[in-house]
Amino acid sequence: MASIFKLGRDKKKKHAPWYIMYFDHNGKRKTQKGFTDKSKTEQLASNLEQEAHQRRTGLIDPAQEELATQKRSGIEAHLQDFESSLVRRKNTADHVKRTMGRIRRVVEGCGFKKLGDISADAVECVLGELSDEEDLGHRTYNHYVQAFEQFCTWLCLKKRLASNPVTGLHRRNCQTDVRRKRRALGTEEFSKLLTAAETSNESIQCYSGTQRAMIYTLSFMTGLRRGEIASLTSRSFNLDGTPATVTIEARNSKHRKLDVLPLHPELVPMLRDWLKELAPDAFLFPKLAKRRTWLMVQKDLEQAGIPYITPEGVADFHAAGRHSFITGLLRNGATLPEAKELARHSDVNMTMRYTHIGIHDQAKAVANLPNPCQHIVSIPGDFEGQTLTLPVMERQHNDEVGVDAKPCCSSLCDTDKQKESSGDSPDDSWRRGELNPRPVVPQPKPLRA
Repeated sequence: MASIFKLGRDKKKKHAPWYIMYFDHNGKRKTQKGFTDKSKTEQLASNLEQEAHQRRTGLIDPAQEELATQKRSGIEAHLQDFESSLVRRKNTADHVKRTMGRIRRVVEGCGFKKLGDISADAVECVLGELSDEEDLGHRTYNHYVQAFEQFCTWLCLKKRLASNPVTGLHRRNCQTDVRRKRRALGTEEFSKLLTAAETSNESIQCYSGTQRAMIYTLSFMTGLRRGEIASLTSRSFNLDGTPATVTIEARNSKHRKLDVLPLHPELVPMLRDWLKELAPDAFLFPKLAKRRTWLMVQKDLEQAGIPYITPEGVADFHAAGRHSFITGLLRNGATLPEAKELARHSDVNMTMRYTHIGIHDQAKAVANLPNPCQHIVSIPGDFEGQTLTLPVMERQHNDEVGVDAKPCCSSLCDTDKQKESSGDSPDDSWRRGELNPRPVVPQPKPLRA
């Protein structure tokens, strides 16, 4: 039973408020401030006790009631909680800033004030207007969709929404709108790039020509990204193992997982030379993650006489290294699953985006197919210039030596037999019938009346 009372210090005060003590649906004692009017406070106490009884008996679902309360709450508090969650999950500061910027831009554009205001139609409309105004690429458009879906999924996991209101939001086809098309470098082109860097006396982005050649070589022969190469120290390499490996720590890897990759055998002696004077914890290429590596490649390609941009695409640092690495794997016999694991992609479709197979690669693949027509040969002499199949040749040889032709199952032999059957002698007909007897079909016995 609910009861009302005044605090001890307020008992003699006429306008002091009354308080209500009652037990909620979980049996927990609660105290709530009432009114200065005793009758109104008693009415409120009765309502509170009745609601607690309805919750205990299942007439009111506490979970649904909590969801309704959350939907009426302001959205800003939830955005701050989600941002704190991204930070606690050890996401990079750049990722957190970029994700929250996209979400807040959608929220402001839609005018969402409460959690219950979120709707897929409003989000799609605002993103469409934003795409038209700023000419967003399809990939950037999908990044906005992904960020907002991630926020709504988190709301559902935290029991702040019953369901994701933007599930199934339309995403655009990135292949129909490629804003930065990249191309892979062939082995000859990459050799010219290395030569141009090694012979250069110019320092670009604080790196000498020799250092740039080392960076390019690591990228081309390992497929590591710029930030991953920047994180390498002497401890990252195990050059005495079988095979020799390089380890990328989870905090430095794009997919936040520990990666151990095999090294090319010809890269190992070069690494020994590079690391012999390097301290164990010193970075091999300090501050590389903040440098404009595309500018390094562009200048060295120009020095080598190779265009930086062609109709096939741009050859920036990511393309000259990682794209060329993955394409080279497939060109030299690696299977697609092997290339996917070495590229550390979660989906083989992503690996295919890094694969640049041209018409010359396709022609080489076709030329490597086994020849299924090896039984077709050309005979010089009387048959010079004619291509004869082995069954036809065998029959002509038999006719010359006087040997009867054997039955042939090929359609060509059957056609020749039909043409020769009209002029056969009786002996030939008898011999053909003997070699190809007809099956004996038993005749049915007549039924007795």
